[in-house]
Order: sequence, then C-alpha cells, then structure tokens
Amino acid sequence: MATFSIENFGCRATHADAAAIERQLLDRGLLRASGHRDAEIVVLNTCTVTAAADAQARDAIRHIHSANRGARILVTGCYAQRAPEELASLDGVEWVVGNSHQSAIPDLAVIPDLAFCSASAASRAVLGAPDFVPASILGDGNLSLKRGPAKILTGDIFEQTEVMVAPVEGNEFERTRPTLKIQDGCNNRCGYCVIPFVRGRSRSLAPDRVIGEIERLVSGGAREIVLSGINLGSYGRDLAPRASLEELLRRVMAETSLDKLRLSSIEPMDVTRDFVEMIASQSRFARHFHMPLQSASDHVLKAMHRWYRAAHYERRVEIIRELLPGAAIGADVIAGFPGETDEDFRATVKFIERLPFTYLHVFSFSARPGTAAANLENEVAPPVIRERARALRALGERKAAEFRAAHAGRAVRALTLRRKGEGWTEALSGNYLKVRVAGDWPANTWLDVRVGPDGALADARAIGN
Repeated sequence: MATFSIENFGCRATHADAAAIERQLLDRGLLRASGHRDAEIVVLNTCTVTAAADAQARDAIRHIHSANRGARILVTGCYAQRAPEELASLDGVEWVVGNSHQSAIPDLAVIPDLAFCSASAASRAVLGAPDFVPASILGDGNLSLKRGPAKILTGDIFEQTEVMVAPVEGNEFERTRPTLKIQDGCNNRCGYCVIPFVRGRSRSLAPDRVIGEIERLVSGGAREIVLSGINLGSYGRDLAPRASLEELLRRVMAETSLDKLRLSSIEPMDVTRDFVEMIASQSRFARHFHMPLQSASDHVLKAMHRWYRAAHYERRVEIIRELLPGAAIGADVIAGFPGETDEDFRATVKFIERLPFTYLHVFSFSARPGTAAANLENEVAPPVIRERARALRALGERKAAEFRAAHAGRAVRALTLRRKGEGWTEALSGNYLKVRVAGDWPANTWLDVRVGPDGALADARAIGN
C-alpha cells in the first residue's frame, strides 16, 4: 500500500482534523512514512488566519516538492477552502481539498490516476471521469482542473453538518495530552476573522460521542485530555435536544475516570460566575482559562464586531481570580487593527499590565479577503504594527516570568511530557506552568514537585499511577 505523511499548520482544531484524516488513511491500509522525503502521498493541512500562515503553507509545498519530486501532494484545510485555485497553481500539488470535503481524502488517496470529476453523472460522462469514483468524493463538490494542474474538490462549507473527530496524539507535545475536538465552525462574524467562512456554521459532537471518545482515551492510558473547538462556548446549541458546554463537562466528571480535563480557548462572555464556580468545584478541571482579548480599547473592540467591552472582560478576570487565585489566564491580542491609534494601543498595554495575565498570544493584524476589516480605511503602517507586536510580546514574556516567579517554592502536581534534555524532563501543571523536572522520567507520569526559582523542579516524587 501507499505511504503517507501529514504536516499541520495552525490551531488545535486544525491538528484535530489532521488526526482524523490520519486515522482514516491508516484504516484504509495506507502506511505512515518516516517523513515527507519517503512518502508517496503528502497531506498538508493548512491555516489561513493570517497572510503569514498562507505564506508558510506555500513555502512548505515548494520545499516538499523540491525534496521529493515523486510525492503526490494533497493540500487541505482552511487555506484550501478559501483559495483553492491559488494553491492548485503551485508545482507539485496534485489535489486541493477544502474543509467541506475532507472526508473524501482517504478515497482520493487510493485512486492512483483520477483525472477529474464533478457532482453530476452527466458532467462525469462529458469529462470522461471513471465510473469507479466513490460517491463520497462527489457529493455536492466539484473536482476539476480549473486554473491549474491540480484537481480541486471544494463545496459549500455552510452545508457541512458533521464534526471530524480523532484525538490528536501524534506530536511531541500532545502525545501525553490528547486534544479532542468537540465543536467546529462559528456563527459569529468578528470583523478580522475569516474562519467562519472556511469552517462554516457552529456544529457540535453529540455528548454521548464525546463521553465515548474520552473513555476510549482513558482506557488507552490518557491522564489529561484537552477539549477544543473553534468557538467552544457555543457547544451544544445546534443539537436537538439542545445541550451546553457546562452540562457536558459535568457529565465528563460524573461518567469518566479521567484525571484532568483542560479547555482550549473560550470566549470571555461564556466565562460566567456559574461556569467558573463549576471549574473551581472539581480538582479534575485544569485551572487554566484562555480568553481572547484582541484589544482593550472599546473603540477598537466595536470596530472588530466583538460582543464585549474592556470592562466586561475585566469582570471575567476578576471572577477567575476570586474563585481560582492560582489559575492561568491567557489571551489572544491583535496588534495594528485598522484605526487603532496610539491611544488605543496604550489602553491595551495598560490593561494587560494591570490584570493578572500569565501569557499572551500576539498576532499582527493581517487583512483577510471577505472580512469586514479588509474594507476598513485608516490602516496602520506595517512598521508600526511590527513595533506594537514586539512590545506586546515583550509584555507577555514579562507576565509569564512573573507567573513563574510567583510559584517559586510552591508544590504543584505536574504531568511529564515527551520533551527531555540532559538531566531533565519537561512537565506541565494544571495551571499551565511548564517546568523542568530533574531526572529522566517516563512521559505521562504524574509528579508532586516543588517549583524552583528558575523553573526547575526539586523534590520530584511520582504519584501512584
């Protein structure tokens, strides 16, 4: 059978999609190659949240094609959904498959000489497509040679009703902490964000399926699982009967023996007092909240079409600090949104300085085609964007250092990861403190440790597993 490799770009949801694709390819009998140079089929699962993400994907395609001329390159993911013809024009690309048709990838991979096909039987006859093309490839999509040598398979992402699911277990960091995607798509329309247009409407994995996947992972040895989604707080609103994220989390605690459950990004307006009280009531929840901020200027937040203002966000942080004093609080921040003045930027910096953030993810604004922000005037000059982003990243590093320093001498419980060095093993605490444990410890081991001033750990003691 053919060999394959996969390369991922972007967020946890993208990595979760790639895990599902990998599982399907293995189920079809394909073999995992040791790397892109040895693979007959290379799947690139792309991100398109910024122009830099697009450029990174194009560079990877060129590099892979140069290193392995015989590889059949299949590009999928958000970039493939947004601009398939752009990717199809690149040398070495054989298929471009949008998010709308990722479930067809295993069928494509086992067809060696598929020329092209379309959704209707009539057009298949005209185009001369083979009769054995699986129905899963056709669907409502269109696979053609339009504007490039590659075959393109895309469709209306807003007709997608399922969530591709398979826990991420394949890279160094997540192997001991599987990521389970339980929600996809987004019904919001933030002015800067292209993701709703490439992932479609919000849709959720049924609660019973979530419980089943968690039980499978726990039986396989998982001690911590990360639940992820594009808009995790909207989980269950599309289901019949309607469900909620809080209800699901209570079921996980009641019906599984999972040691630790962590949430990925969640919108600030979904972090209510009741929600934080639930997290605080059960030690098996990780004390970790990642809430996108984007800006602390109400003027900019309004232009971004965000549903909260700085005071609303601050209140959420206050609730977390009141009920969970040692929790990690992370945020996404955008530098240089159109119309962001020096005063707006200073407001964001002062806001972050004043509140107990423990880390930041900083993004330089990048206009995405089709979004409201792409048509805004008063663009911020690129050098100014770069300088603001640098300042925010430096601020984030200071916040992270302060958080680590505040834990010096404290005892924490941490799970060992795969990363090792000479005389140390990396571990992660429930409140997202990444530390180095003295000694060579096996991955996926709980340790009681005391944090040293430099992030190293002393007095490490294994907990019964």
